[in-house]
Amino acid sequence: MNVPSRVALAGGIAVSSVVLLSGTAFAHVGVQPQGEAAKGGYATVNFKVPNERDNASTVKLEVTLPADAPMASVMPQPVPGWTVVVDKAKLAKPLEVHGKKITEAPSKITWTAAGAKIGPGQFQQFPVSLGRLPENTDRLVFKALQTYDNKEIVRWIEEPKDGAPEPQTPAPVLKLSAAKDDHHGGGATTATADDKGHGAREKAAAADSSDTTARVLGVVGILVGAAGVAFGVLAGRRRSA
Repeated sequence: MNVPSRVALAGGIAVSSVVLLSGTAFAHVGVQPQGEAAKGGYATVNFKVPNERDNASTVKLEVTLPADAPMASVMPQPVPGWTVVVDKAKLAKPLEVHGKKITEAPSKITWTAAGAKIGPGQFQQFPVSLGRLPENTDRLVFKALQTYDNKEIVRWIEEPKDGAPEPQTPAPVLKLSAAKDDHHGGGATTATADDKGHGAREKAAAADSSDTTARVLGVVGILVGAAGVAFGVLAGRRRSA
């Protein structure tokens, strides 16, 4: 093999490796909130599952919930063509939610294909409502297992480290935003709405007052005009007499 051919072959291998590694790095199971995931509140998140194989389809997803940050409420949204099971586990330390002690919490969510699959070149989202979110951490790590119909299992369980390159099979990470005062994010909106309503009522009252004043002045003007006409008629009669 001559030198140019060797160079071309090496270049082709390098390009193929870059494409392969890029696909592995970016096409992985992830989690994103719908809107905002605030500390101490509730959020709806989507577990996004892309299919990485050209000759197999994804038929199962298992997501392990963080044991160090248990959540009492975990409710998956139904996904057509998929069944879902939420497993629970005993808590080492009970949670207190709305004045009640919770001794067990959801530990794993499993979606299994039931007439549907995630085919090559496709992805599927699995929505879940979570809460309450912890207040003492900036992120939640969810380890996931992705199963294909050829029995292959991809383990998305490597926890990303700050300042380090992304792992080959990173676990889904949910970033949490700052806590809201009311833990639901609706306090500011309600206050704004009340302020607007109060302002509108004040404007309406002012308008009614102005309208009433105008009517009174109009009536007074009519009476004064009528009195002036009557006075003029009487004065005319007296001069004639």
